[in-house]
Formats: sequence, C-alpha cells, structure tokens
Amino acid sequence: MKTFNITPTNKEFITKISHKINNLTKPIGSLGTLEIIAQKLCLIQETLSPKLTKPTMVVFAGDHGIVNNHPVSSCPQEVTPQMVFNFLAGGAGINVFCKQHGFNLSVVDAGVNFDFNYDEIPNLINAKIAKGTKDYTLEPAMTEEQCKKAFETSGEIITQKFNTGCNVISFGEMGIGNTSSSSLLMSCVTKIPIENCIGRGAGLTDEALQNKINVLSNAQKTHGISENPWVNMQNFGGFEIAMMAGAMLKAAELKMVVLIDGFIATSALLIAQQINKNVLDYCLFSHVSNEQGHIKMLEFLNATPVLHLALRLGEGTGAAIAYPIIQSAEIMINQMASFESAGVVNPAE
Repeated sequence: MKTFNITPTNKEFITKISHKINNLTKPIGSLGTLEIIAQKLCLIQETLSPKLTKPTMVVFAGDHGIVNNHPVSSCPQEVTPQMVFNFLAGGAGINVFCKQHGFNLSVVDAGVNFDFNYDEIPNLINAKIAKGTKDYTLEPAMTEEQCKKAFETSGEIITQKFNTGCNVISFGEMGIGNTSSSSLLMSCVTKIPIENCIGRGAGLTDEALQNKINVLSNAQKTHGISENPWVNMQNFGGFEIAMMAGAMLKAAELKMVVLIDGFIATSALLIAQQINKNVLDYCLFSHVSNEQGHIKMLEFLNATPVLHLALRLGEGTGAAIAYPIIQSAEIMINQMASFESAGVVNPAE
C-alpha cells in the first residue's frame, strides 16, 4: 500500500521557540494554550516567524452501504446528496464559517450514491470511488484497490491546494451513517469496546441507539479487529473517511498545518497515525465534539483541543470556528514586542 515520507518536526528547536515566547512582554505562560499553539506552528514551519496562508477546507462526501439495510442513522441516505447541493449553494454551516474566517472551501464527491452532472456543477470535485461503500455487516466496506485509490486521489487534491500557496488545511465530511464507521474504526485502533465508542449521531432515540450498538457489535465480530490499519479501513471505513486519512498524511508530508475537526475526522486521523505516526506532529485539534467517543479519541492521542463548544455537526465546522484562535497565536509570536525591544524590564531576569 501507499507510503508517506513524513519528516518529524525538530524537537531540538523547542528551546529557541520557548526563548522567543518567554521573552515577549507578558508573564511566562500567561497566554496559556496560545503559547502551545504558537510553538506548534513554529515547529511545523521550522521558523520563529510562522505564517498561515490561504486556509482551505476540503469537505469529502460519501455514502455507506450499511444504511441500506440497517437503521443506524436517524436520517435517510438521500440527505447526503441534498447536503452536497447545500454546500455548493453556500447554505450549510461550514459555508458560513468558512466565509466568516476567510477559508477557501472545496467539496469532493468521494462516493455519494447519486448521479451528479459534473459538467453542470463545476465546483464539485469528482473523485467518486463508487456509489457508496458495501454493507459491512455482510462484506468488507471496500476493496483493497478502492482503499488505495481513495488515499491516492485525496493526496492529489491536497497537492493541488498546496501548489496554490495554501499551508493550513482542514477536512470536513458528509455521509449518512459515517458515525457508525467512525465508531468501528475507533474501537479497532484504541481497543475500547465498541459499545463505548458509539454515540447518537444525528440524534438517535434510546431504542435506535441500542439497535446501532447491536448491529455494529455484530459487524465487528464478523470481520474482527486487525493490527493492520489498511484492513480495518477496508472492512469498516467510508470513502470520505479514507480520503480524509489520505489527505491528512499527504498534508503532513508537505509540512502543512493540519486542523483536525471532530469525531469523524479524528477517526480518519486514528487510522492515519497508525500508517505513519509522524502525522501527529502536524496536527492541531480544534475542539472536542459532543459525540461521546470523541473525548476518548483525544485522550488516546494525548491531544488538547482548542475549544469545547458542545458541537456535533461535523462538516469541518469546529476547525473553521477555531481558526481565529490559531491566527491569534500566529499574531502573538510575530507582533508582540519583546522585553528588550520595548525597553521593559523582564521580571524573570
């Protein structure tokens, strides 16, 4: 399968970064998480003066075969293409937040169960692997070749974004049933029992939630848990999740700043970091989702989220909302005066 040449960030550089941050005109540590974010930006870009350029959000959309046979979602599959049209029309949550914070937004058909007329929809990127995955209660969600193609195709999309001058990127998703795939992938990677990984998604009732637990537990028993992340993605993943994982790995290979969204995006990262652990050096975690498994994912990754706003919309919305705080960290380290330049006595000396 595809390999990614991701260079780990140079941890020896932390001493110089800390010296600059600690000598800004403020008490040491007084800007808290902003200082941690600034340090990460410096490490990623290998500079004491990081710059964020052309922030970009890529939303991958795909359908899940399990929805055709099992009511694991409160929404019908028809909602996936309807929401794709809503993205393209500018009416979704991710549209308004991207517009507010200056993100370029691209929408990708990774595997929607719908026949789009791409000639009439120039803003929709056609990367369709198939019209949805297979029902993984019966067979693997995707073939090895489909999984490989998803990773390669998303990597090509990210390379195109990078070549326009983008160095900070995030990923959103749309796909009815994708919290089920994410729960299974989470359980495979973290070894947390599947019932503790499953949430209500778009709003399941207690009865429907128990049914979802039963269905996914049986699916996990059918395929088992592999130590090979590619196999787990093939068994349980969605095309949009596979493309997000490939996109994260490619972005890290290109030394871009990667903003991680919520539950589904983090499930893609769980697989990505098993393929190449160094991807984590390039990730900032935007928020903790209200989907019950997400905080457990973050704990597994030893990740500190920027925000906790009880979000669970997906689409990349948490990352877009967190971006101004990331910008504040960039501005802090670049524009605050040092004690020396300001002629202020450094109380630490």
